[in-house]
Amino acid sequence: MNNSMMVIFPYKHNQTWVFDDERMELIQEPFVSGIPEMIDILVEGIANVDEGFKLLFSANPFPGYHAELIWLRSEYNGHWYYWNKNNLEGWLCPALLKYFSEPPNKIYCKAESLYL
Repeated sequence: MNNSMMVIFPYKHNQTWVFDDERMELIQEPFVSGIPEMIDILVEGIANVDEGFKLLFSANPFPGYHAELIWLRSEYNGHWYYWNKNNLEGWLCPALLKYFSEPPNKIYCKAESLYL
């Protein structure tokens, strides 16, 4: 059974949002195609955010989530999601399927400081 809540720790590398997850064999996995713009909004107000932050995510809503991303379509083995509140689309690469057995209809996210 997969965890209901997951966490990664994105950080900036060469002006690009990336994350490492050794359990999933991902090192400096970049966020691309609209997702960096979503992250920039999620982390507004977090001090020293370029050093990294905690990103909680789940296919189920949870208390205090900041964003609800809605699945739109598949493309190039990845998946496009829409953030209605900010009218943004972003593409999540095939690494998404390391966390979910199939692309969820919705992904709920929350960004937190590393220094809480």
